[in-house]
Amino acid sequence: MGRNIRKRRTSMTAKVVAGSAALALGGGGLVWANFYASAHESGSGQNQVKAAGAQIATIQCPDVGQKLTNVPNGARSGVSTELANLDKQITEAYARLASTRQAQTNDAGFVQNAILGPLKDKRTAALDRIRINIQRAGGANTNLGQLAGCTGVPAEQPQTNDGEAGQNDGGQQQDGGQQQDGGQQQGDGQDQGQDQGNGQQNGQGGNGPAADDFVDITQVQANAQLGVGANGLAANGRSGSRGTFTTKCGTNGNDNHNTDNVIVAPGVSNGAHHLHDYVGNQSNDAFASDQELAAAQTSCQNQGDKSSYFWPVLRLQDGSQDFDQNAAGGGTEGNVGKILQPAQAQLKFVGNKKGNVVAMPTALRIITGDAKAFVNGNANANVNWSCTGFENKVQLEDKYPICPQGSQVVRTTNFQSCWDGQNIDSANHRTHVAFAQADGTCANNFKAIPQLQVRLVYNVPAPTIENGTVVNPYAVDSFPENLHKPITDHNDFINFFSANTMNKLVKCINTGQKCQ
Repeated sequence: MGRNIRKRRTSMTAKVVAGSAALALGGGGLVWANFYASAHESGSGQNQVKAAGAQIATIQCPDVGQKLTNVPNGARSGVSTELANLDKQITEAYARLASTRQAQTNDAGFVQNAILGPLKDKRTAALDRIRINIQRAGGANTNLGQLAGCTGVPAEQPQTNDGEAGQNDGGQQQDGGQQQDGGQQQGDGQDQGQDQGNGQQNGQGGNGPAADDFVDITQVQANAQLGVGANGLAANGRSGSRGTFTTKCGTNGNDNHNTDNVIVAPGVSNGAHHLHDYVGNQSNDAFASDQELAAAQTSCQNQGDKSSYFWPVLRLQDGSQDFDQNAAGGGTEGNVGKILQPAQAQLKFVGNKKGNVVAMPTALRIITGDAKAFVNGNANANVNWSCTGFENKVQLEDKYPICPQGSQVVRTTNFQSCWDGQNIDSANHRTHVAFAQADGTCANNFKAIPQLQVRLVYNVPAPTIENGTVVNPYAVDSFPENLHKPITDHNDFINFFSANTMNKLVKCINTGQKCQ
């Protein structure tokens, strides 16, 4: 399938404090300006500095997709298209926000009048089309108008993840989500790479991440309850289904990438607005049918596993660029830097500590984590960042680790392991699956299924923090408005195991064997 790139827009990822960098579209790329410095240069002194500090760093909109839990099957396609349209509208509004910093400094009402107001009008129309789609398919006449309005998050005020986080069977937060950002800069003076906003370097080209997004893992207090033993990477308890099944599908050495998301935005090019790594199924793009996925080639050693495993790429922002630097979903939307191929990609299925597991149905879709967690809140976040040698001690949710010499960066994701027994997907792509409770029980008569655990290991040169700035950072691809925050990491899975291989997987787990 190769490097399959599609569309999208801008991005910025400044640290959310006064002095964040500003992004402007210009020519074929992104042009950055330090709006903190601009405030000083405009000649009004302290008042102008305050005005700059009060500028809006990002846009926060209600996540409509998560509110739609009862969409008739006949409306799903049209609704998915409109949800993707809502994402596109936010992306475009964010690009305008980032390209109009001087106007915002001069006019306190600019953001509301020129950006948030028109965005609300566009969202109102899209929400009405969603309502009509649902009603025509026999669904309830749902009033979605209250979800149209968006707010601006001030640059001087850190954005908080204020959603309520539930605990899953891996000690992480419950139920995962959707997607993410970036850009290439010309800072003040065309300094090609490092934007210094109020002492903060905000990644390559000013697009983030910021220094506050990183932590020296050797300085973090151990949080063993989130560590390997607690989150299911070891066998689940002394009873129940204690076996494991490992599938080896490579590390995407064949560069199978695209910016689609067939789960969330089927039929929509660049529906993810960031680049994915794909392992396993080699035909996953926005337009792939279940029949095409079932007949596809696979990178897995076990040819009975044609499942699709995909996640946002990790990039090193060392000033280098990759093949998509001028492509939508890549550099034109702020996802810049060198794409890092995992050194290891471990895909393991484990059991349930309460009892046996049942087979997953063909084409079951599971999304875990939330690509929009920075603006949505962390209710659906499901993130574990760590370093080799520290996984039993420290797991991070809202920070990227700086690993010591000889240690590698680790991204670990434990998927939902309870299924409603009927549906391979749901309207919001979440309610058909759930995390097990602390004792392993599946609530609401859900059935225990094998839990997928994805562990990605990367050789990443350790970033350094110098005078409050981060030098040579790394970050996951992101929606622009989510500012490349580590809490936006997420993972996706579509089951296309053959019946024979799935039965073997279930038998191995239920009988306590270790198979592959």
